[in-house]
Amino acid sequence: MWRNIASNALTFFVVIIFLGGGVLLWAQNEYSAQGPLEAPICLQVQRGSNFTRVSDDLEERGAISSGVIFRLGADYREKASLLKAGSYLVPENASMTEITDIVTRGGASTCGTEVVYRIGVNSALVQVRELDTGAGRYEEVLEFDPAEPYPGEYAAFRDEVGTRFRVALAEGVTSWQVVNELGQVDILEGEVEEPPAEGALAPNSYEIVPGDTREALIDRMEEAQELILAEAWSNRADDLPYADPQEALTMASIVEKETGNAEERFLVASVFVNRIERSMRLQTDPTVIYGITNGEGVLGRGIRQSELRAETPYNTYVIDGLPPTPIANPGRLAIEAALNPADSDYVYFVAKTLNPSDGHNFAATLDEHNSNVAAYRRLEAERANQ
Repeated sequence: MWRNIASNALTFFVVIIFLGGGVLLWAQNEYSAQGPLEAPICLQVQRGSNFTRVSDDLEERGAISSGVIFRLGADYREKASLLKAGSYLVPENASMTEITDIVTRGGASTCGTEVVYRIGVNSALVQVRELDTGAGRYEEVLEFDPAEPYPGEYAAFRDEVGTRFRVALAEGVTSWQVVNELGQVDILEGEVEEPPAEGALAPNSYEIVPGDTREALIDRMEEAQELILAEAWSNRADDLPYADPQEALTMASIVEKETGNAEERFLVASVFVNRIERSMRLQTDPTVIYGITNGEGVLGRGIRQSELRAETPYNTYVIDGLPPTPIANPGRLAIEAALNPADSDYVYFVAKTLNPSDGHNFAATLDEHNSNVAAYRRLEAERANQ
């Protein structure tokens, strides 16, 4: 009898183990299998939250099939204590494994609200945007001039958990503009003790977080520009008329200010290189304007004849060669153009149309250039007569 009882107990124990193993295998498969989410969602993980609250939210929104399995899987992978606050884009059909990785890896939020502080050549702007998960793109919800009082609703977006912040620097802005506008960014701290050298900042988009200092951000911009210039200098064409990388940076800043058309920057650079090599003066208006404004804002009017004749270090109608410093912060493409200009005989150019984005007509001779200028003057006259 005892033998039968022992045999039955052993059988029961084996069945329990078998069933337990089957359940465990099923749970493992469920944890790594494609999830039930039919469309992407933006998951908010609040500061101080835990996997129980997150799993409840995910289960309620149809992103996971079982909150229990989700929590057990995170525990088993030793990730339950690694939960990070933020806003995370959970893609459709994401597995529990993938979602666990998303909410524990940290880093910048991938959805929700984004605040962009844009520093442009002619103006600055603050944009508040939110990700449309269905369309996969950001939609603008608020926009304002940072020089004016910040609107009341801005604070709610700024203080929302997971909000991302960026400073976007346009190509061709001056260092004075950058320092001045960073002073308006309310989440940054500290002052810039010494304005950076003109041309030393790399136009780009920079992620920031509340409490970052303005000096630290300027340092990041300078380090980025140093790397760009060093790389371009090491890959430069032969026989260029620059004594050092700083002169190349000055040329790049002129190219940047002369054209907003990315496709023709290399041609514009070739014009100025050809002029230097032929001992011609650069005769470029942006340098004259910089000499008038010192890079502090926009001139806002035409250049006077007296200013074109004035002997200043930046008046390239009067001086030979390059001005003493860059006249703006050039982007990567303008730097590459200055150091690898197109192979051309052009020494003149003038706008094709009254729309600057349409680019320029280039010429190798004065007669060709005068013809292009005459065509442009006709367009001006036609507009004046409308």
